[in-house]
Amino acid sequence: MVTMRDVAERANVSIATVSFVINGTKPVAPATRARIEAAIEELDYRRNVVARALASSRTRILALLHPDFEARPNATVIQFVMSAAHGARERGYDLVLWPVNDDEQMSHLLAGGLVDGALLMEVQIHDSRVDRLVASRVPFALIGRTDNDDLPYVDIDFATTIDQAVDHLRAFGHERVALVTQRTKAAPGNEPGRIMRAEAAYLDTMAALGRPPAVITVEGTSAGGREAARTLHEDFPDATAVILLNEGASAGLVKGARALGRAVPGDLSIISASTTRELGEMIEPSLTVMAAPAAQLGRLAADALIDQLEGVQDAPPHLLIPCTLVPGQSVGPAPVRP
Repeated sequence: MVTMRDVAERANVSIATVSFVINGTKPVAPATRARIEAAIEELDYRRNVVARALASSRTRILALLHPDFEARPNATVIQFVMSAAHGARERGYDLVLWPVNDDEQMSHLLAGGLVDGALLMEVQIHDSRVDRLVASRVPFALIGRTDNDDLPYVDIDFATTIDQAVDHLRAFGHERVALVTQRTKAAPGNEPGRIMRAEAAYLDTMAALGRPPAVITVEGTSAGGREAARTLHEDFPDATAVILLNEGASAGLVKGARALGRAVPGDLSIISASTTRELGEMIEPSLTVMAAPAAQLGRLAADALIDQLEGVQDAPPHLLIPCTLVPGQSVGPAPVRP
């Protein structure tokens, strides 16, 4: 096995200098760093994470906690995860996925000493994971928000996102706009914060416009999308536009509307919110989307946690970034009713 001593001999430096480069503990002259990095590459040296952790009392490993990775993660979740992982790696940390669905799994995380801190996704308004982390004093940051805005978080600005989506539809003459959200396993009233905040923003917007709301909740599947199309057709026949906050139901909603004789966008306009540009382009007609700032938020969350760990954080971050409107072919003029 190649050791740090072997690297030092190849680069003609001391073992301490090699350690400074590998662990990032002291600055090293650029030319010397280049020789050491070349020796590491040539010898295929792999740092001993366990030994480093024992020496520093830190592992430089972060856990990304998600309440349910049993279901297939959607494209937006993957963007969040990958951007957080890349952001962590750029600062010398590794990110591991840690599914947490119960107290036992949370206890393993807190008792093991494996990770330096945690990022939380799919944050609930009342989230028991947050309570456990606060009590254990494990550093953490949230991708999403609880009802305690004093905690460190980055999140989508759902109020602005929904307002912009409604404004875009109204510019095409749509007065009756429905919202389709995702049904989850959470108890009623404790759904993921992103769903509750988007619904609250939608209800506020409808109230300000003096329009009755129409909220439909379905599974995040193609079957769920078809169910939403039937519910719209039967219960809200005057709705001419939909804001969809349910990525998995996108294709099913379009197919279900067509099966009921409703053309998209001729009879029903659709905006898919908090999703990816790529998903919108995969559906026919291409969907107008409110693209989630997943790549930006994932990195910001990783930075917020690492800043906290390294003592360079002035104040906990409270960052809200709205989705970006990306026009497709699924929004058109409101149909003229006889």
